[in-house]
Amino acid sequence: MLNIALPKGRLGEKVYNMFEKAGFECPSIKENNRKLIFENSELGIRYFWVKPSDVAIYVERGAADIGVAGKDILLEYEPDVYELLDLGIGKCSMCVAAPKGFRDDTKRTLRVATKFSKIAQNYYSSIGRDIDIIHLNGSIEIAPILDLSDVIVDIVETGTTLKENDLEVIKKIVPISARLISNKSGFKFKSQMIERVTSELRRQAEDRND
Repeated sequence: MLNIALPKGRLGEKVYNMFEKAGFECPSIKENNRKLIFENSELGIRYFWVKPSDVAIYVERGAADIGVAGKDILLEYEPDVYELLDLGIGKCSMCVAAPKGFRDDTKRTLRVATKFSKIAQNYYSSIGRDIDIIHLNGSIEIAPILDLSDVIVDIVETGTTLKENDLEVIKKIVPISARLISNKSGFKFKSQMIERVTSELRRQAEDRND
């Protein structure tokens, strides 16, 4: 069995559609139920739904042979996995945003609110800026409004939430999209099937970018 971890939600549905189109279908996954694990024994594949931020853990620890995780998760947690392919879906950007008209006073430590502490730390270290990281798990946008932070580092897709809270992007740090990842020893033992899946998905990703 090839075990495949899919992220729950809209992105996971798009990802499954890519697998299905590639010939790795599992019809029971589309049934309206609360099951989390689905098998197609004829094809030798097993899918399971997990929280998007947990996909990399399942893959790294070998519960899944392959999975799909956002580049943000890979940069933040640096799991020991192979990154096989950029699927070209779930596109957005990791950005620094601040209240409109913000000017950075470099004489003092910059307060940065984020749930991506490692990405923020690595970015500001690269430009030699001292920061104080305020780790939050949600509603990051209100931190500068309540003067908890000067700026935020967060994923920006459309920018609507920023605009509604009088914030604007001041720096794009890195583009984010969904990536196909593999367990390192799983890749060794199931390389033929993993490579077949990867090449079929690559064809779709390239078609999308044409």
